[in-house]
Amino acid sequence: MKISTLFNSGKPVFSFEVFPPKKTSSIEMVYNTIDSLKKLHPDYISVTFGAGGTGVQNATVEIASKIKNTYGIEALAHITCVGSCKAEIDLILNSLLDNNIENILALRGDLHEERPFYNDFPYACDLISYIKKSYNFDVSAACYPEKHLEAKSMEADLQNLKRKVDNGATNLISQLFFDNNSFYSFLEQAEKIGIKVPIQAGIMPIMNKNQIERMVTLCGATLTPKIKTFLEKYENNPEDLKKVGIEYAAEQINDLLQNHVDGIHLYTMNQSDVAEKICQLTGRV
Repeated sequence: MKISTLFNSGKPVFSFEVFPPKKTSSIEMVYNTIDSLKKLHPDYISVTFGAGGTGVQNATVEIASKIKNTYGIEALAHITCVGSCKAEIDLILNSLLDNNIENILALRGDLHEERPFYNDFPYACDLISYIKKSYNFDVSAACYPEKHLEAKSMEADLQNLKRKVDNGATNLISQLFFDNNSFYSFLEQAEKIGIKVPIQAGIMPIMNKNQIERMVTLCGATLTPKIKTFLEKYENNPEDLKKVGIEYAAEQINDLLQNHVDGIHLYTMNQSDVAEKICQLTGRV
């Protein structure tokens, strides 16, 4: 099933993200997580790109195939292009086709000094264009409610997003954010420049202080005063911090749903217990 069709039901699409294990960890840990997530009846589960190298050996393909063909849940496979040439991208795309995967999240990926830069696909919009012209995948893309860190301005970032949609992206998934007003403002700006595709809100529960501070540094999300207060209050009490972090994420989701967003994409960090608690607090269980 193409993920874009899920938005035709009129109900908010609810999905989860998992990531492949590090090379030192067992892939069975991911499958244990998916076992639990299945009970929460997600509309789809996305798998980040990593672990295992490029081409058909990439763990993303294996996990996405398992989600779709064993668990019977629609899968969305992430693909990054900045460190891959066209031949490597074709290997992955054909492997996904062989495994009955119909949906891709096309990303540029992070720049790394040790990874070569190929000019085949400098940006995500180039990868999206190539996939849509050469394959029959449904292609999702990323968006940034508070601007991509490398963008010169919000206006420039929105124009880049428009190029992704014009090149064939059928729906968008947002980077994490903690202030819903920023997301609502972003939706208004996107609509004004003609971006009409569904946009899911990406929500990441706060599990620990170091993790969230690192994520904020990487993506540029703004911490609200409320979050700063409880990070300081509970930084030496991990259980209480996890509890209030889950509650904050649930509050975000409930507000978003009341404001009729297209969907929620929950970054689970491979912690199914967190996803289950959030589903309970948002009325999905």
